[in-house]
Amino acid sequence: MTTTIDEARIKELTEKEGEKLNAKLGKSHEMYDRARKHLCNGVASSYQLRDPWPIYVDRGQGAKMWDVDGNEYYDFNNGFGAMLQGHANPIIAEAVNDRFSKGSHFAMPDWDDVVVAEELTERFGLPKWRFNNSGSESTMDAIRIARAYTHRDHIMKIFGSYHGHHDAVMISISEDYNNIGDRYHLKSLPYGAGIPKATVELTVPVPFNDLDALEHRIEEMEAAGEAPACLIMEACLMNMSIVPPEPGYLEGVREVTKKHGIVLIFDEVKTGLTVGPGGATKLFGVTPDMVTIAKSLAGGLPSGAIGGSDEVMSVVEDGSVYQVGTFSGNPLSMAAARASLEKVLTPAAYEHLDRMNQRLMDGCSAIIKKYDFPGYAQGFGAKGCVTFSPHKITDYVSFRKGQNAALNQLAWLYQANRGVYMAPGREEEWTLSVAHDEKACDTYLAAFEEMAHDLAN
Repeated sequence: MTTTIDEARIKELTEKEGEKLNAKLGKSHEMYDRARKHLCNGVASSYQLRDPWPIYVDRGQGAKMWDVDGNEYYDFNNGFGAMLQGHANPIIAEAVNDRFSKGSHFAMPDWDDVVVAEELTERFGLPKWRFNNSGSESTMDAIRIARAYTHRDHIMKIFGSYHGHHDAVMISISEDYNNIGDRYHLKSLPYGAGIPKATVELTVPVPFNDLDALEHRIEEMEAAGEAPACLIMEACLMNMSIVPPEPGYLEGVREVTKKHGIVLIFDEVKTGLTVGPGGATKLFGVTPDMVTIAKSLAGGLPSGAIGGSDEVMSVVEDGSVYQVGTFSGNPLSMAAARASLEKVLTPAAYEHLDRMNQRLMDGCSAIIKKYDFPGYAQGFGAKGCVTFSPHKITDYVSFRKGQNAALNQLAWLYQANRGVYMAPGREEEWTLSVAHDEKACDTYLAAFEEMAHDLAN
């Protein structure tokens, strides 16, 4: 029987650890006071916020980074999963410097575009590619292509999943919803202000790991003359901790979407290249009609990619869809991506990532067992986490019932105060880099065990 953790004890330790961390962040506090005068909230993105003030970074090298106060951290966030190659990777630095010396932007194709497309085809099994600058652009473009290909307006997504910050997918994401409907009729709910009602109504959420609910909703939409153009989904959810597909689920999704003429899009912005050389597509052995990739593609430079079948991408090739962008295929980003794919993310690199991730998960599992802690370790490739839930998470509803946001926050503070920077937020996972080693993993495990010990005593 898993021990129930005293909420008062969590609060007590959170206050203690929070005060300890804030005392080390004086220069960040000063920078925040200056930054918020002209930078909204003092940050470039709302996801960079932290209460009571953000941590401002100075530099990174390999598996480590340093903030402006000189505090040193093993970086287990890695730019929300973008730095799989490690900070200031010398191979990528050489490629970018060489490319910069020849010109950094032309808005014209170059040879690296071709090589990167060939590499991604080999890894993901989809023959046609286009590039852009971010995960949000990738999912936005993929949805537009799917709509053009099917001549349909409505789209489907998984309730609780995040696919970028454009209007069509900023629907039914947050944990703050109290009344979300039943599994057959989950509600379309805007994530923040500024999203038109008409757009909200075009996006229909369905639960993860539930084929029955998916097909039921599709049939209802078809009967109403609102058949969906696409289902955009992560093959393995990555923003509710980590939620893998149940056996047979992805195969069933592939069959159902084909049956109803729906474009299946795997959003691999988080999983692509991190969970394995061919992302979740190859890991789980199910090939969608399209994939979207970003984050770890170009070693920290802004980049994104859309891969698709010949049939679906035909609407781009015949000019029906304008997939455009001044910085799409930027030479610096493509040089970095090529160097990463050819020289950094090698079979040996993935073997190393698998070993380090297994070391972390085995260590976390042992600590959980030792202290009868509510949670379990989960991960693939460079991605992993401890899910603080007394029961297995399979979808948004079970996540809501099991999550302990206060415990997540305490875990983040324990790590930060002991030299490990984790992804902020109650649902994020760690991302290792090729530079992470046993010492980095053991530093994480020591901080986790100290927290478990303190909560138990």
